[in-house]
Amino acid sequence: MQSFAPLQTQYRAAIQADVAMRVPFVAIQTQGSEHLHSLPLPGCEYPNRVHAPIHDTPRGKMTNKLSLTLAISPYDLVSDLTAGLVVPEAIKLTSLVNMPVEEIFYRFIVNREWDVSEISLAKYVSMRSQGDDAFIAIPVFPSRIFRHASLYVRRDGPVHAPADLAGRRVGLPEWAQTAAVYSRGFLMHQFGIDLASIEWVQAGVNRPGRIEKVEVCLPPGVILTRRPEATLSDMLVAGEVDAVLSARAPECFDEGHPNIRRLFEKFMEVETAYYQQTSIFPIMHTVAIRGEVLDRHPWIAVNLFKAFEEARNRSIARALDPTHPMFPIPWCFEHARLAQECFGKDYWPYGIEPNRKTLEAFLRYAHEQGVCHRLLKFEELFPKQLLSSFRI
Repeated sequence: MQSFAPLQTQYRAAIQADVAMRVPFVAIQTQGSEHLHSLPLPGCEYPNRVHAPIHDTPRGKMTNKLSLTLAISPYDLVSDLTAGLVVPEAIKLTSLVNMPVEEIFYRFIVNREWDVSEISLAKYVSMRSQGDDAFIAIPVFPSRIFRHASLYVRRDGPVHAPADLAGRRVGLPEWAQTAAVYSRGFLMHQFGIDLASIEWVQAGVNRPGRIEKVEVCLPPGVILTRRPEATLSDMLVAGEVDAVLSARAPECFDEGHPNIRRLFEKFMEVETAYYQQTSIFPIMHTVAIRGEVLDRHPWIAVNLFKAFEEARNRSIARALDPTHPMFPIPWCFEHARLAQECFGKDYWPYGIEPNRKTLEAFLRYAHEQGVCHRLLKFEELFPKQLLSSFRI
């Protein structure tokens, strides 16, 4: 019978070395292998670091791992995690990645069907502002996108510039949709538009029956009409609304209707200028853990964060690699390099401090618009385990 004593001695020595150096690490699983390897997080590489293989013990495979289920969209940023190539320490993760994001949100917020989930930032902060601690987020942001591109109008309609929205009917899928919060935020703060000067209409984008998933408290003077039997796409074509704010494009735009266009047709120029003026890179979604799970296992917040961060680092390395591009986008490595020029080397930051300006602006917008029932403090969003970090 194979003796495990030398391997166990090697493993204990490696763990002691890790503890002595106090360097955070994440367990990495090599494709096609059952072995896990301890790798340092970026910025913590040491030339004398011991990387210990973890072998099966005589009593069986890795024991005492906490089983968690994660639901998230199939972003490349998380693909190494959901595929099992990055393994959160002491966690056995089952990943659900084949659902539309709207289904993920609905089943997590309403039915609470799994332990860890991608979640709308607006819905999350709305719940927190109302004292609902069912979920708590970790500062992982898989979805970020500027939202000047999400305003759709008719070519023959009355809206040709943002100022023209005053006095018009504008459709949106939910008042508490994150994209709509950012869009209304830049309409207010960049273009000086009073939200009460617009008549708002809520309906499904391409299918009727969509409803709000959280309770909102509309600001004084704001009128919002619910149209559960209608769709924003049909109403925009028919002229029943003059514009649509929506994260998901209406079908009339996607299908090339000749009379439907974006309000900002040169949206990349507009959005780049907006970032240069404000340093806001809008965050759409975060990742949340069910509160009862985190209460029982407070250590999982840090372990999951480390794993998400390692998966992101690998994804960005792929995006920047000119050797054999991994994405079906011509010159993708050059686009990634240009993003670094615009946003900095860490152009898709996780964590708290690099995102403070964006998150504080979003909390202000959400409170002004009645999505948050009170102005949340930044520190209320994340678990205390991730509000500070140790130094070595």
